[in-house]
Amino acid sequence: MNLDFSPEDNAFREEARAFLAQSYPKELREKQARGETLGKEDYLSWHRILAKKGWAAPSWPKEWGGTDWTPTQKYIWSEEQARADTLGILPFGVAMLAPVIYTFGTEEQKAKFLPDIRDGKIWWCQGYSEPGAGSDLASLKTRAERVTGGDGKEYYIVNGQKTWTTLGQHADWGFFLVRTDPDSKPQAGISFLLIDMKTPGITVRPIITLEGGHEVNDVFLDNVKVPVENRVFHENQGWTCAKALLAHERSGIAGVARSKRGLERVREMASTELADAGGALLADPFFKRKVAELEIDLTALEFTELRTLAGESSGKGPGTESSILKIKGTEIQQRLQELALEAAGHYGAPFLGEGGHNSGVGPLHSIDTAGDYFNGRKTSIYGGSNEIQRNIIAKMVLGL
Repeated sequence: MNLDFSPEDNAFREEARAFLAQSYPKELREKQARGETLGKEDYLSWHRILAKKGWAAPSWPKEWGGTDWTPTQKYIWSEEQARADTLGILPFGVAMLAPVIYTFGTEEQKAKFLPDIRDGKIWWCQGYSEPGAGSDLASLKTRAERVTGGDGKEYYIVNGQKTWTTLGQHADWGFFLVRTDPDSKPQAGISFLLIDMKTPGITVRPIITLEGGHEVNDVFLDNVKVPVENRVFHENQGWTCAKALLAHERSGIAGVARSKRGLERVREMASTELADAGGALLADPFFKRKVAELEIDLTALEFTELRTLAGESSGKGPGTESSILKIKGTEIQQRLQELALEAAGHYGAPFLGEGGHNSGVGPLHSIDTAGDYFNGRKTSIYGGSNEIQRNIIAKMVLGL
């Protein structure tokens, strides 16, 4: 793997940097700086700008709007977005569902859904976890019974509950795992459905998280009628789709470029905040050691991600590497949040203003450090808990 940047790569970096500087909405940047809660249109406005540029879906096949970038260019793009502190495109449609559709979907499904996902016209949510099926996802109980409607068409009638549905309050559509054969082995009786969230019988109930934000939800499905044509892949074989989607999700959770930028911010904070013994916190040997150890681990993770990108460019999908990226990436994110909270000191004490965001009692860099810390405790759980990822590695890599 050659990590030297070619003249073409350097030219691409300059192009990406200039585009971000010119095109990222000023009002969105100001909202982020003030720690305001962002709404649906905030996320979609940036997505649409990227779609107009043709950069909304870098990893997609070229025929559906992918960029045909090299792994190095994808790496550069993620670095430049992090450097510019831009929002990332929400992963549910572009990074998670789309690969399932263009890999397993029908031509009709590809034509119907992929353009709108690419262009930011549909907001998707994920209906996987249930109150009794989190890390043990195959134990899900949401039921879909196949029936023939009065119009002669076939439908699924879906009943059950999903939980921890991120930003489901904004969703236009959702992708759901449902049980279509209750008598088979757990993984063998699951199907993958695309459901319009405006369908009668769907109720979204907010869950308020530790930092006071409304990010996740319960979703109740009561006799929800879904056309059979909205099933992706074969009936009772949705687990194949589920595993493919989770591999893409876990790779994306690593967030290496964002963590590198986060480490820069921690250094900036610690260079102005004072240690207990006086002098800049960054000069304190104990704090400095934590920063150095974290940087070493982050560099190792970065090279692991680059190897994964190189494999994907040669046609190899994400495998057990995605579990490694998920474990280390989320652990590093949590350590970063802890260091930021330590650097903020008493200024990091949460002060929840209207809408649940931190109105701030100190320097701008201390805003929401406590909220980010509390919210970040979930990263080692969602997308498949880190304990489960270790089990996957033990089985698939070590043969245990």
